[in-house]
Amino acid sequence: MSTTKSAIIIGAGFGGISLAAMLGKQGYQVDVYEKNESIGGRARVFGDQGYTFDMGPSWYMMPDVFEHFFTLMGEDIHEYLTLKKLAPSYRVFLGSTGEHHDFFANRALNAVVFDAIESGAGKKLNDYLDESERQYGIAKHEFIYKNYDSIFDFFNKRVMREGRKLEILNSMQRIIHRTFKSELLRKVMLFQMVLLGTAPKDAPGMYRLMNHVDFDLGIWYPDGGIGELPKAIGKLAEKHGVRFHYNAPVRRIITEQGKAVGVELEDGTNKHADMVVSNADLHHTETALLSPHERDHSDRYWEKRTLAPSAFIMYLGVNRQYDNLTHHNLLFTENWDRNFKEIFNHHDFPTDPSIYVCAPSKSDPNVAPAGHENLFVLVPLSAGVSYDDAKKRLWADRTLSILQNRLGLADLEKHIVYKRVYCAEDFSHDYNSFKGTALGLAHTLGQSALWRPNNISKKVKNLYFVGSYQNPGIGMPICVISAQNVYKRIMNISSPHPLTSL
Repeated sequence: MSTTKSAIIIGAGFGGISLAAMLGKQGYQVDVYEKNESIGGRARVFGDQGYTFDMGPSWYMMPDVFEHFFTLMGEDIHEYLTLKKLAPSYRVFLGSTGEHHDFFANRALNAVVFDAIESGAGKKLNDYLDESERQYGIAKHEFIYKNYDSIFDFFNKRVMREGRKLEILNSMQRIIHRTFKSELLRKVMLFQMVLLGTAPKDAPGMYRLMNHVDFDLGIWYPDGGIGELPKAIGKLAEKHGVRFHYNAPVRRIITEQGKAVGVELEDGTNKHADMVVSNADLHHTETALLSPHERDHSDRYWEKRTLAPSAFIMYLGVNRQYDNLTHHNLLFTENWDRNFKEIFNHHDFPTDPSIYVCAPSKSDPNVAPAGHENLFVLVPLSAGVSYDDAKKRLWADRTLSILQNRLGLADLEKHIVYKRVYCAEDFSHDYNSFKGTALGLAHTLGQSALWRPNNISKKVKNLYFVGSYQNPGIGMPICVISAQNVYKRIMNISSPHPLTSL
């Protein structure tokens, strides 16, 4: 590969930095322009008063995908990260008594928990997971590492044969409701859909593979926090000559005679390359970085999209420790259906929210001062939510009250010594996120595979898109796969299977 070929990548999220590393290894001169001060996109990190907070993602899932990527790069991931498998994977709290159940990446342990909640559910779980594991293999081999350009890429004999096994036209909610009777177990089996930014009733049945990811592959944690992963990928990229430019927002994509030839930075500087790849929010790329005639999608298209939720987040430093918390903690709302309707259709704080609490200091004492707790608190909200400072304070007070009363975090408010609130407007400001979505496009049937935005421009040659808006979609490992799909585009590789070499 000639070293004279060059690429500019807009944005240092997982898709952008993974593609940069692969192109760098192939001899491209790659420059990554990132509007923020550090690598990682939504997986940035900040520190204050002795606390270190992962700003966004906190679930290290699908470890096989990351290992595969590092192997492609000729590296061993364990030379870059110290990974530990969490046990329990997470804790689910019930009611107002502090009662909880722990769930593991261990079938025998989970069978005992499931049987205690619903007689016979342990065997149902294992049978269900056998099928989920099989479907995970099908999806990886046939669907998620595949580029789609026409209806024939999806509706061909091989894909339709395998696709029928994935229950694409069924919903996750229907599949789980026919399998388990317990409302609690149904929620435990369906909450992963929130990680995909989708309501369970709208999530295609193929996403049952997430249950295999959860209950078989497990939830992991890299020492130092999730932010260590993008740093590691960045090191791989720099090893192959990739140059990262921070605090360097892009004003527009420069095109000449229908081709992308570079970018203009906010400071007026022009940078040129043989190709441009945008890892920025796709709506922002189309509406702010391109001229109207260069866009693939209309304003009407974007207004009709189903967006993944936004989030109300609090980063809390607490001068005590809570023994009733584990690393990942979930409090499910009683009225599950109403909560999802509010998250996707009601632009306000949920009536009775589900809440996620991450306490990484349970696994890593270095992210908080000795004897203190580092808490990441998240409430899913509707994208497009509007609020002012008074509302944010009200939401914070309501959330803290729920944590004290339903998770048993006694006197939590009295022990908070550091607090930072992050919400929809912050996602829009920091990531140019459409309507403040925390994740991107939801994984509905009409926004999956062939029906998700393509990773190559129809209007501008040598312009590509990578990240959560493209196939296969949302999540850290999924964005790494997205980068491999764009790499296939650039290298004219038509195989639908995972790459075995670069």
